[in-house]
Amino acid sequence: MIRQTVGRPKVSVVRSAPFASRLIQWQLVYGRHSLPWQGTRDPYAIWISEIMLQQTQVSTVIPYYERFMAAFPNVASLASVSVEEVLTLWSGLGYYSRGRNLHRAACMLMEQYNGMFPRDVAALQQLPGIGRSTAAAIAAFAFGERCTILDGNVKRILARYFGVNRYPGEKITEERLWHLAEGLLPVGEDHETMTSYTQALMDLGALICVRTQPCCQYCPLQADCNAYQNDLTAILPVPRPRKILPVKEIVHLILLNQGQVLLKKRQASGIWGGLWCFPEITVDQDGIDYCKKNLYLRATKLTELPHLKHTFTHFKLIIRPQLLQSVMHQPVCEESSRKDDCLWLTIEEALQQAIPAPVKKLLLMTQPVLQSCIHE
Repeated sequence: MIRQTVGRPKVSVVRSAPFASRLIQWQLVYGRHSLPWQGTRDPYAIWISEIMLQQTQVSTVIPYYERFMAAFPNVASLASVSVEEVLTLWSGLGYYSRGRNLHRAACMLMEQYNGMFPRDVAALQQLPGIGRSTAAAIAAFAFGERCTILDGNVKRILARYFGVNRYPGEKITEERLWHLAEGLLPVGEDHETMTSYTQALMDLGALICVRTQPCCQYCPLQADCNAYQNDLTAILPVPRPRKILPVKEIVHLILLNQGQVLLKKRQASGIWGGLWCFPEITVDQDGIDYCKKNLYLRATKLTELPHLKHTFTHFKLIIRPQLLQSVMHQPVCEESSRKDDCLWLTIEEALQQAIPAPVKKLLLMTQPVLQSCIHE
């Protein structure tokens, strides 16, 4: 997302005004007001945007949000489709458990609340994928409830403002930040105040109090900010303790047959659960032998492809793609693949399925190679 601070005059605020009042005044002038999920009190639209924005940049979310809302404009429409249809639209956005939880929550809303959202924050947290902060955002934006959010941006703001010299992700520090955040809530419970204040927290963290090189000269809180006053903005918040991520290597078998490529549906649980991927083996397995024993296909090796690296939260993945040519006739492939939950698709069709980003990247990166092999 582009930070829209260049060329702005320094913010002038009443320094004696409460924390919330200063933020609200700032947001009305300098905050974001044209995002596609703003200007609505529809809890469904707010919920979809909040889930998509978890650990994902606004600029990435916008096209996904617009496509998702066009396909599933309400709870009933989301609950009525299969989870695979949801994951197809989610493909490329990452953290696919969010998409699965959206579908589960929509079904629960239909079954328990007749498609309506509960106003209560505690009740919202009982829905799959909705944590304390997300529940507060939905309740504040949709219902004007007096409750605070505490996402990563807000943790950063409060850690700097109060000079919290501990990693915000540890439990004891996070509970302290929740306590501090609740003490800063604006007085009164009118809907407009809570909407403006909640949006102000989000905007300040996204536009001003950013992770590196914060724009403190434009911040309405600088007069009381501990980090700014003590030149600690580059140090706070305390970063996550460094941890060397383990590396896992796997092989993806890219099988070709009569102009088509084979995708295999993964189990519902685990990484990329329920998504379509290439058949996967370990680096010490023989790809041709695997095809014979598990896919009932005879195959020969083709061109070697470059390795692909992908980083998850808890480990790094190295994918070694192995391009193979099936030498069995297509009808037999179709018959055997149906038993194993596989699909033979053209490259264009494969790109339209619910596939994770690395699979899409492999298809796009190697499309010329695949096409040349297909036409030989």
